[in-house]
Amino acid sequence: MRAPLPREWLSEKLSQGHVGDYKPFQFVDGEGVRCSLYVSGCLFACEGCFNEATWSFRYGRPYTDELEDRILADLGHESVQGLTLLGGEPFLNTAVCLRLVGRLRQAFGHSKDVWAWSGYTFEELLADSDDKVALLREVDVLVDGPFRSELRDPGLQFRGSANQRIVDVPASLAAGEVRLWGRRADAAGSFEQVERRALI
Repeated sequence: MRAPLPREWLSEKLSQGHVGDYKPFQFVDGEGVRCSLYVSGCLFACEGCFNEATWSFRYGRPYTDELEDRILADLGHESVQGLTLLGGEPFLNTAVCLRLVGRLRQAFGHSKDVWAWSGYTFEELLADSDDKVALLREVDVLVDGPFRSELRDPGLQFRGSANQRIVDVPASLAAGEVRLWGRRADAAGSFEQVERRALI
């Protein structure tokens, strides 16, 4: 697993504007029914990554107007709660993600939420490039931090290892420190117990 210095990995230099997959009407990539976009390209190289094929920035196919229109149409379905960004690393593909989220906000405001999975922590994103901060400010819930195989726990909700957090982004930005998402339910004990164990 690699860890970047602030502003070391820049989307404008790395992203090829490719996506590995798009899956509408999913039930596993966050709360409720979701439309999930898997962007291509990630440098974290976490051991045990569930989607290693998307490490390549050229994996999959180019993001297109047609795909974007399809995603917006799917998001308009009354059963869909929101959009999920994952991959790959969304914060190394900010041009694609900001473009899509911008259209979502224009069409639906905040009636649809945005979830994102990232190898970066909330704090690292805030200290990084302007585009990463801009995307973070559009996200409602962030599952942050790299997957760590030695902390893997299949009982965790929406995340694979105990170091990862489910962050309520608007509340965290308002407070100036991380606030955890309030609807946590881990099978392997309380979230607070898992969090304490991760810090040991």
